[in-house]
Amino acid sequence: MAKYIIKRIAMAIITIFAVATVTFFVMNMVPGGPFMSEKAISPQAQAALNEKYGLDKPLSEQYVTYMKDILHGDLGLSVKQRGRTVNMIIGTKFPVSARIGGMAILAAVLIGVPLGSIAAFKRGTIVDNIIIVFSTCGIAVPSFVVCTILMYVLSLKLGLLPTFGLGSWKNYIMPVMALALYPSSYIARLMRSSMLDVMGQDYMRTARAKGLSQLVSIFKHALRNAILPVVTYLGPLLAYTVTGSFIVEKIFTIPGLGSEFIGSITGRDYPLIMGTTIFLAALMVVMNVLVDVAYKFIDPRINLK
Repeated sequence: MAKYIIKRIAMAIITIFAVATVTFFVMNMVPGGPFMSEKAISPQAQAALNEKYGLDKPLSEQYVTYMKDILHGDLGLSVKQRGRTVNMIIGTKFPVSARIGGMAILAAVLIGVPLGSIAAFKRGTIVDNIIIVFSTCGIAVPSFVVCTILMYVLSLKLGLLPTFGLGSWKNYIMPVMALALYPSSYIARLMRSSMLDVMGQDYMRTARAKGLSQLVSIFKHALRNAILPVVTYLGPLLAYTVTGSFIVEKIFTIPGLGSEFIGSITGRDYPLIMGTTIFLAALMVVMNVLVDVAYKFIDPRINLK
């Protein structure tokens, strides 16, 4: 286990380095600069700003300097939010996105796993068909459409929920619902297929033949093995939740990292683009490693190599 974790950490470092390198050079290939949109800025002032942020140096020198700063945990200064570091922006904005994303992931698992299990037990019945239709619609409909429908029904027509900000617990309901619909639908279909496969295995028939009740055989044997594909999906689920929250945050005017990231792209805030990309890549890599390690605890038969 220790050898495997060390190997994955080494691969994670290489992955993050590659992401940082590609992002840096692709970002600098785009014509223009972060100060091109400044109103009535003189060439002298623009040159002074480029010098202040090191943008007047050769690209190779900028790259080496930036990589050295990353090794010390310094993601640089934001060129649009004067006086604020990228570390400070991520530190204040990410907890908001993480809170909404965490609620959405929890809701997706708590909804998707039971629905998928029920669909498998009721295979071929109207209950199974209803769950399949629900999960198919949940996968097919984009998140921005879900946001629009929720705002129209729950806010405009019924007046039950607010449409922007995070002033109270009610503000979390629609964003979490919009983020959780796709993953809960996908997990339901994944769980249904996995549960049907497990229920047809020889050891399940043996357990029933030994006199175990259906409830005990399901919770003791079937569920533990059927949930492995769901655990596998948790890594990509985090990616969907983090990136999907960008659209949701924009629609519901949530002051999270997604809004900052979109703003950094439109405003060409190079340090914030780089810092956010590297942070999200590192988060994804860490979560994938944790998911892989979790396999071993869920199913001891799995060999980590």
